[in-house]
Amino acid sequence: MVRESPAQAETHTLRGATDRPALLTIRDIVEEMEPLATTALDDYLHPSVLEVVLDDGLCAADEARLDIQWTTQDEYKFHYTDTEGVNLRWGKHPHGGDYIHVPGLEHYHPPPNASSDPDEVEASCIAQSPKELVTRAVLKLWRVAYHTGSYDPLNSGSNPP
Repeated sequence: MVRESPAQAETHTLRGATDRPALLTIRDIVEEMEPLATTALDDYLHPSVLEVVLDDGLCAADEARLDIQWTTQDEYKFHYTDTEGVNLRWGKHPHGGDYIHVPGLEHYHPPPNASSDPDEVEASCIAQSPKELVTRAVLKLWRVAYHTGSYDPLNSGSNPP
């Protein structure tokens, strides 16, 4: 197993404090748009993540979860995991130029394991920054993948999806 050096790990982290008002806005959008979702902050007053439990998952998964982080620097992670062990995530944060196929900060770690291998990380189809648009885009991409029974649509939307 390859371990990141402290300097490398620092370039792959979200900068800034957790943005509680942003997580509350994202929670409200998820509750409005996704009938399969139940949301909860890990700590209501000082949250670090918004947990979104999905009553069904993609493809063969019976259940799934989205863990959402958003910072005061407008950096984010939307991490999907499910009962089949599939992981993927959309993110916007520094990566030290390690993701060779990613020209900016927005990137996508594809299934099945949300690899951080530089050859596997892709530029994200979500290039908008406002939390409302990013959240709606993630939910739309997830919903299209859910209805098609395929992971392929997860990073194939036009901007914004």
